[in-house]
Amino acid sequence: MSDIIETTQPDEQLRALDRLVGSWRVTGGAEGTVTYRWMEGGFFLIQDIRLEQDGEPIVGFEVIGRERPYGADTPSEDIKSRYYAGRGDTLDYVYELDGDTLTIWFGAKGSPAYFRGTFNAAGDVMAGRWNYPGGGGYDSVMTRIG
Repeated sequence: MSDIIETTQPDEQLRALDRLVGSWRVTGGAEGTVTYRWMEGGFFLIQDIRLEQDGEPIVGFEVIGRERPYGADTPSEDIKSRYYAGRGDTLDYVYELDGDTLTIWFGAKGSPAYFRGTFNAAGDVMAGRWNYPGGGGYDSVMTRIG
């Protein structure tokens, strides 16, 4: 019975993303608000996104967690996500939190397209940069508002 309980609890790496829970004002290349909340059970973090970039709305949601297909003995090694855009696009990412530094890889870990940001000591601001292949990208700051 203890094996069942052990395998049905969210792991420490996933729970470390709890510091994202709440509402944030986003400034920089894309501006607006995002809100993170746990799905019941604590295995998936949901991000609701309402931003604007270059005059275009970015509205959607992202589901963040470990993949565990039906019948699998163990979940995926990486914390993965899929973003669902209001206009029908889907984008896949890998989340990696190391201390106060969050890296969000586009597609797969090690991708040349990624976000890397660092939380301040209070945990209410994360400043970073979206980096694109070929040197593009933009700075981004998230400030907790709720």
